[in-house]
Amino acid sequence: MFSVTATDGEARAGLLETAHGPIPTPAFMPVGTKATVKSLHPDEVRALGASVVLANAYHLHFRPGEDAIEELGGLHAFSGWDGPILTDSGGFQVFSLRDTILALDDDGVAFRSVYDGTQERFTPEGVAEIQRRLGSDIAMCLDVCLPAEAPRRELERAVELTTRWAARQADAPRSPGQLRFGISQGGADPELRARSLGEIAALPFDGHALGGLAVGESRAEMLDCVAWAAPALPADKPRYFMGIGDPEGILEVVARGVDMFDCVLPTRTARTGSALTWEGRLNLRNARFARDPRPLDDGCPCPACDRFSRAYVRHLVTQQEILGLRLLSLHNLRFVFDLTARARESIERGTFSAFRQEALARLAPAPEEESWSF
Repeated sequence: MFSVTATDGEARAGLLETAHGPIPTPAFMPVGTKATVKSLHPDEVRALGASVVLANAYHLHFRPGEDAIEELGGLHAFSGWDGPILTDSGGFQVFSLRDTILALDDDGVAFRSVYDGTQERFTPEGVAEIQRRLGSDIAMCLDVCLPAEAPRRELERAVELTTRWAARQADAPRSPGQLRFGISQGGADPELRARSLGEIAALPFDGHALGGLAVGESRAEMLDCVAWAAPALPADKPRYFMGIGDPEGILEVVARGVDMFDCVLPTRTARTGSALTWEGRLNLRNARFARDPRPLDDGCPCPACDRFSRAYVRHLVTQQEILGLRLLSLHNLRFVFDLTARARESIERGTFSAFRQEALARLAPAPEEESWSF
């Protein structure tokens, strides 16, 4: 199912086999919240280099509902994506919308739908059933994800509930070939994170995720935690960092032993009019690009760079033309996929450390541009 094919320090290259095809790792998963990567055709996403996409069980449960998706052949047929799909549990959405929570107890979490305010309850078994009916290749467990500033007693309760829920979900019914990943919590607290890692790793999951990071703590604090937490996960199973997608962050978590990661950053950044490039992040709304004939990134083979200038893309963005957002989305995803593929190749050659240092130096943003932070 999962094999590590090469290592360079803690960095790993591997292959995860799923019901809808293999996932070479390290792997970036573009976020298709509502069964679509915003503005892009599935064939475009595949052509850019995606091997797996992420969909959101919370939103799909409410609109259009797992009943309709199952009736229409499952999530792959419904969305037109024939490759692997990972579905999150919806837990992050529940807890990121904390003002909708009505009750949190051993059984699960009660909350109001963000769509119409109706009362809903998620339990481990219920979330497993939603994902079974969606038919995703990888299903995530329901967990309790808290912000970085949460008091320690709340983090401790989150670890306790996450373990209890994971134990109940571990053996819940699955769709044919569906893999299930557990999630550790505990924030950046060494004691609580170590406790959660051990408890979740003891359960029969196909992979393991680091949750509850990149939720408000400093980048240094987060990376310090990943540096010891990722290698503490089972070596023979994939390791997933939930919620990182900036180029520097990708390189740093790969260096610390992470195999998979996802984030809205490439496409959301595109929708703000910015491009991810080897010159750093370029804000195309900046007037200095108004007559710039160069492509977004020299040497990039994406549909935006292959044909259009920075000046033209800026024109589209400033005039709020949909094509501008599409071109930037295509470019930003291709940039992240290429970066990840090059990281994998350097791990296989045993040159990842040198590649990482060179890449980080090149990615340093110009003074007049924004940082990568997200």
